[in-house]
Parts: sequence; structure tokens; C-alpha cells
Amino acid sequence: MKTGVAIIGAGPAGFLLGHLLRAEGIECVVVERAAPEYVLGRIRAGVLEQTTTDLLRRLGLHERLDAEGLVEAGFCLADGERLIRIDTQALTGKTVTVYGQTEVTRDLMDAAPARGLEVIYNAGDVTLHDIESDAPSVTFTHNGVAQRIEARFIAGCDGFHGPSRRAIPARAGREVERVYPFGWLGILADVPPCHDELIYANHERGFALASLRSKARSRYYIDVPMTEDVANWPDDRLWDELAVRLGPEAAAGMTRGPAIEKSIAQLRSYVFEPMRHGSLFLAGDAAHIVPPTGAKGLNLAASDVTYLSDALIGWFKRHDNDAIAGYSARALARVWKCERFSWSLTRLMHRFPGDGPFERAMQVAELDYIANSVAAQTAIAENYVGLPL
Repeated sequence: MKTGVAIIGAGPAGFLLGHLLRAEGIECVVVERAAPEYVLGRIRAGVLEQTTTDLLRRLGLHERLDAEGLVEAGFCLADGERLIRIDTQALTGKTVTVYGQTEVTRDLMDAAPARGLEVIYNAGDVTLHDIESDAPSVTFTHNGVAQRIEARFIAGCDGFHGPSRRAIPARAGREVERVYPFGWLGILADVPPCHDELIYANHERGFALASLRSKARSRYYIDVPMTEDVANWPDDRLWDELAVRLGPEAAAGMTRGPAIEKSIAQLRSYVFEPMRHGSLFLAGDAAHIVPPTGAKGLNLAASDVTYLSDALIGWFKRHDNDAIAGYSARALARVWKCERFSWSLTRLMHRFPGDGPFERAMQVAELDYIANSVAAQTAIAENYVGLPL
């Protein structure tokens, strides 16, 4: 098989890139190691920046988003006793939309056949070849048969553990990483949210987050040591802890219910640079990971593929080599700003092992400054709703 762009990975990044290229008549094929049901079973966050919702509208994939998405005009920081509301709409003129990543993926997946976007699921042993040449290829097995795709470019949208980044020689890039000394224990439940906006809480017992997926489905988190076992947290214990950490106002609105899903997620900040090597481009989690604090992961993937589609369209339509050459620097400029915001919000709202009275006093002072400073709230709001592309 021959194509213009071989896209590795059928998550939001891969699907978005495929749709953007097909909208311009550029041939591409998406290769995914898992089955469609598995792809849709990945439960992830879903706070979408306006740049991401604008992209879905540009593709004409906004019908369910507009019908079911919850537009949020702000969010809250809690310091154990009070809620500090950041009014993003008043401060920036922008909002975010709560719409689950699973639903974004479903919309992209459902629209693929009618738009001529070919997706090969259940691809085994995916391997990239000749990425330093002008004629790279991808091999894999499908239904027990060896397959090969010859392409002009390969887009690695296959996540942190995929084969794309590993195909780049160690000499050709660098990894920058911080692994955090705790994880987020999350519970998903079919209960109404305790508040109509997200709450990030810094309590003496640790961090907590109250978020929502819909008016009838809620997602809550607390931070725990990475050595913790989910089995030690029956539902009642977790609800009790959430009520304490989120504070009395949020606890008063909390509805308890059985967990649909419960797990512990490791937190890390990670960047691989550059995001291009030869004919291979990286996008989304294949190139970078942010802590979930601030909900930047999916939105960064969307901005990556916006830049990458612009570059690839320029090359195929106008033989524009400058756009291809500039992709990595353009994407990384936004990546590092989002890494900074996610890291700083994580540092502000969590108690780190080894922190003493000084570090705690700095958190208290920062939260009090934010509570009483329009300038501080504006800076947070600008980053939260998404920096310009």
C-alpha cells in the first residue's frame, strides 16, 4: 500500500490529523494496534480549550459537542476553607467546554468512513523503517498477514509507549522528564457533580479535584503515594476523604455513588525534542506528557496536529519545505508554556514529600495573592482557557 502520510495511532491526535489531511484531499492511512472497542474504552479527561472546539467545528464535527458539552465560564481553587473562583470568561472572554475525550474520539471515529479516512485496527508488531530517508515505510501484521505501507511522511501519534518515538536514534534527540512522587486516585461515578465548575483543592491532608463529565456523571481525584493500592480505598473511604479535602462548601453538594471506574494515575512532566526526525513527526503524547492538573494533554495534541497539518498541507500543496522544517520549533514553543502551567499548578496545589513550613507558607501566600489579585487571576485564566495558536 502507498499513501502520502502514514499515521500511527487512532487516538484524538491521529484521528484529528487524518481528518484535517483528508479535508484537503491528502491521502493518509491510520494504523492502530488496538480494536475500536479498546480505543473507545480509554477513559480520559475532557476539558476542551476553545482552540480545540474551534478545530472540531472547522471539521464539521461539533453536533454532539454543541448538544452535550457543558460550557464552563470559570473554575475554582480551594485552600481548605474557601473557594477562589477564577472567572475565565470575564477575564479573557473565553470559556472551556467539558466534553469527554472518549466522546471526541467517538465523533472522529464515526465520521472517518464517510470522509475517506482509512483506519486499520488490530495492527500487530508495528515497526517504522527508513525514517531518515524520503521514502519511509511502516510494517505490521493484520489478521495474521504481514503488511507494508510506503509513505512520504510518518506521523507518530501513538502515545507515550508507542513505537514512533523509539524509532528515533538516541543521538538525534533529548528527553526531559520529571516524575512526581504521587499519583491521582480517581473515581468515576454516575452522580451529579458537587459544583457546576471544576474545583482544585489544596488541603492539609493533600490534593483533591472535583470535576464533571456531564450533569449526571462526576469524576473525583485525590493524590496518594505511588505505593498505594486501589484495593485499600473502598468507595466509602474515598468519598469521606474527598469530603474533607474539598472543603465544606463542595462537600455539602456532593452526591455519593458506586464507582464505575477507579484507578491510580502516575503524574509526570515529559518532553522529547525535537518533534521531527527526517520524515517522522511526533504529535501528542508521543512527544510530551503533562500532569493532568490544568487539563492540557488532549488540547496540546490538538494544537500539535493543527501545526502539523498546516506543515504537511503546505508541503503537499505548495512544496513548502519551510513549514515542514519549522514544525518542531512551532509546536515546542506552545508545549513548553503548557508544561510550565501544568507544573506550576501542580506545585501550588499539592503537598510534596520533603516540603516544610517554608514551602507551605509559600503556597498559602500564593493562594491568598491569587484570591485578591485580578492580575494573578488573569494570568491563570489565560493559561487555563488555552494560549493562542
